[in-house]
Amino acid sequence: MTRASPEPAPGAAALTCAEVLRAAILLDGPVPISHFMAAANAHYYATRDPLGTAGDFVTAPEISQMFGEMIGLWLADLWDRAGRPPCRYVELGPGRGTLAADALRAMKTAGLVPPVHFVETSPLLAAAQAERVSGASRHAILADVPDDLPLLVVANEFFDALPIRQLIRAAGGWRERHVGLVDGLFLPTVGGPPLDAILPDALRDAAPGSIVETCPAAAAVARLLGERLAARGGAAIVVDYGYSGPAVGETLQAVSRHAPANPFEAPGERDLTAHVDFAMLAEAARAGGAETHGPLAQGEWLRRIGIEARAAALANRPDRTAEIVAALARLTAPDQMGALFKALALTAPGWPHPEGFA
Repeated sequence: MTRASPEPAPGAAALTCAEVLRAAILLDGPVPISHFMAAANAHYYATRDPLGTAGDFVTAPEISQMFGEMIGLWLADLWDRAGRPPCRYVELGPGRGTLAADALRAMKTAGLVPPVHFVETSPLLAAAQAERVSGASRHAILADVPDDLPLLVVANEFFDALPIRQLIRAAGGWRERHVGLVDGLFLPTVGGPPLDAILPDALRDAAPGSIVETCPAAAAVARLLGERLAARGGAAIVVDYGYSGPAVGETLQAVSRHAPANPFEAPGERDLTAHVDFAMLAEAARAGGAETHGPLAQGEWLRRIGIEARAAALANRPDRTAEIVAALARLTAPDQMGALFKALALTAPGWPHPEGFA
C-alpha cells in the first residue's frame, strides 16, 4: 500500500517535515524507520547547507585540502596506469564541491581533466558546488550519468545518509522497527510480519531486543556502480564511517550543531546517518561485476598514498604549520577519523591494482 503524504491547500503555508510525518502516521499507522529517515534527510538537505562551523557537522574535505588532493592523485594514478582512457569524474553527494575542486586541481597536474558529474538533489548545495566547480553536470541519481565512458567515482560520506531498515528480535521473532506517535512524540515501535527468513544465519539467534540494520538503498547503488565499472571501466573510492558486517547493533544517529542529538526528535531539522556495512557494499559491487579492495582504515590508506609527504610540503609555510599538523592528525589519528572511517576501492576487471590496498 502506498503511504499518503498530505498536500497543503493552495495558498496555505507548507507543512514541516514533522507535520507531514505526523499526518502520515495518524492516517496510516507507524512508518518504517527507512521511510522516516528518507523523509527527514530529504527535507534536511533541501533546506540548508549543513557543513562547516556554522552548520551541523564538518567532513574531511572541509578539514583540509589534503584529503581531496590525495583522492585526486589516487584516481589520476589509476587512470594513468590504465592507459589514460577518456573518462568522467563522478561524485556522489559532493557537499559544497570542496573535495571535487581539490581533487580536480590535483588531477590536472597529472594531465587528467575529465568532464565532471555530480549526483546531487539539494538545490542549496548545488549552488555552492557551482561556485567551486564550474561546468559540472548534475543528476538526481547515478543511473542518469551517461553510460559511455569509464567512470572515476568518489563517494565520501554518501552511503551513511541513505535510509536504513532496522530489524529487532521481538517475542514473536524478528520484526521491522517503525516510528509511531506516543503522546505526540515520535518514538520507535515494532510491527509488520515475521522477518526471520531474511536474517543471516549467524545473527538469527541473537538475544531478544537485538537490532540488525540493513540498507537496501546502499546495496542498490553499490551494485549499479559495480555494473557500470564492469561494463565501461574505471574505479571508485568509497570513504565513510562503518564496519564489516553482518553485525548486531544499532547505529542510527543524529547530529545537530556538532553534537549528538535524538534521531526521533525534530525530523527534517537534524542530519540522520547510520554506520556503513562495508562488507555488504563490497558484496553488492562484486555482484555487479567490479573487483573490490579493502576496506582499509582511512588513516592507514591516506598514509600509504602519501598524505604525510603532502602535509610536510604544506607545513613549510610557518603560518600554516599548526593548521596542517592538526588537520593531518584529525584525518589519520586512530582516536579521531583515522580508524572509524574506512576506505573501500572498486575497480573494473582488468584495471590496475589501486595504490594503498594490499
